[in-house]
Amino acid sequence: MDEQAAQGVRTLLVHLGTAMVATGQPINEVEDELAEVALALGHPDAQIAAGPTGVTLSLASGAPSTYEAVTAGLRLDQSAQVRGIRRDLLLGLVDPATAVSRLLALHHQPPRYPVWLANLGWVATAVGIALILQPGWRNVALSAVASVVVVGLFRLAQRFRLLATLLPVVAAFVVACLVFAAADLGLVEGPLRTLLPPLAVLLPGALIVTAMAELAAGDMIAGSSRLTFGLVQVLLFTLGIVGASRLFDLPASALQNVRVAELGWWAAPVGLVLICVGIGLLESPPVRLLPWILLVLVLAFGAQSLGQHYSGPVLGSFLGAVAASTGSYLVEAFVPDLPRLVVFLPSFWLLVPGSLGVLSATQLALDPGGATATVLGVVTVVSTLALGLLVGTAAAQSARGAFRRARRGRERGQLPLDHREPALPPETADFRQSLDRPS
Repeated sequence: MDEQAAQGVRTLLVHLGTAMVATGQPINEVEDELAEVALALGHPDAQIAAGPTGVTLSLASGAPSTYEAVTAGLRLDQSAQVRGIRRDLLLGLVDPATAVSRLLALHHQPPRYPVWLANLGWVATAVGIALILQPGWRNVALSAVASVVVVGLFRLAQRFRLLATLLPVVAAFVVACLVFAAADLGLVEGPLRTLLPPLAVLLPGALIVTAMAELAAGDMIAGSSRLTFGLVQVLLFTLGIVGASRLFDLPASALQNVRVAELGWWAAPVGLVLICVGIGLLESPPVRLLPWILLVLVLAFGAQSLGQHYSGPVLGSFLGAVAASTGSYLVEAFVPDLPRLVVFLPSFWLLVPGSLGVLSATQLALDPGGATATVLGVVTVVSTLALGLLVGTAAAQSARGAFRRARRGRERGQLPLDHREPALPPETADFRQSLDRPS
């Protein structure tokens, strides 16, 4: 291959790699899946080094390398298209130049819905999370009002860089002032859990769990950098909440982790539907994916609730992560056109590891006496989420590979003898087997 063609392949791979990083995939998965694409393009010895901020790769050891920076995160509809481009490359349905143009066009693609509908999606998501996290009439209504305030601050932050940097502190402070004022007037109970749903979309829950999964997989640089960034974000949210708490004369008992359970059994199912609808409006995934997103949300919530009922939050977090990761992999196995990552990521808003971190850090700041138990509880639950993610992924990858082999065997068995594929040469068989390996 001449240098111009090699440069074209390198350009394609780095743009694909940075797009995959921007979707929120763990770095170990990005490197493995990018290596599969390189193999499909005829470069089995590609050297790939991905990170949260960029991707460096060469087509062989000692060959020229190319670097591309990650510019911004992608919405779920854009993430779905990235998975589609990768699939087309593996199947040979698109050439590198066309794939690069499609990847570059993603960043300029407008959302599916207008801004006002996306704002309604944010409010719907906050209400849905409140119905699960703090199911009381006044708490849910206050969360809805506070989410409108957060949406306004978020839109302002898109215009002003300084506010964008301080958004976690400012949003947490304003929402906490609103909720603590209502609690001071005796309008709501359990203010700490009430103020979390409006902030849930901003909280770095998925980031923290992804970081723990990367550390467990051996990606020390990516995992440690993500974890540090996620913890700093949690501390910024905590700073805003603690600052607001100093303005109100609330008793210590009012700032405990108290769950109000005024609503009946229907609150959780309605909350799940609202979260799914809100995600659809806010993140613009294809409408055909919404039932599958809801299915994974239901699986994660059901497993989490079952574990919490029989053992507590640790087992609940583990089972919820296992159900979310396994469910998303199996959905992709049965319906190959559905991108696993798009149906999986919304479950992190339901598992609320970010909310747990802010809640525990706030309690630690307000009551240093319980420091050891608080910190240990946060670390245990987040680590359990990461472990559940790894276990569920490993189990689902094995099941998906067996399902694909069985389906391919049935399809071959149904063909007449004179129409069955001839035996493949060893090098072609090895290549086909590489594509069947779980990603």
